[in-house]
Amino acid sequence: MKLIVAGTEKEYEEGLTVEQLIAAENVEMPLYVTVTINDDFVKTEERETRQLQDGDQVEFLYFMGGGC
Repeated sequence: MKLIVAGTEKEYEEGLTVEQLIAAENVEMPLYVTVTINDDFVKTEERETRQLQDGDQVEFLYFMGGGC
C-alpha cells in the first residue's frame, strides 16, 4: 500500500499499524511523538491496534514548550 509519510510517498505492506510505522521510520523519541492520520490525531493507546490504509497521510508532530 502507498502512504504519504511526512510529505513523502512510500510503499508499505498491508496491515501496518501506527506503532510499526513509527519503528520502521526510526522516529526519534517515539514516546513523545504525536501522530496524525489524514489530519486526525491518533490516541497513544490506539497506536498498537490502529491499522493504516492505502493513501493515508501520516505526520509525526512534537509539541515543545518554552519561552521567557
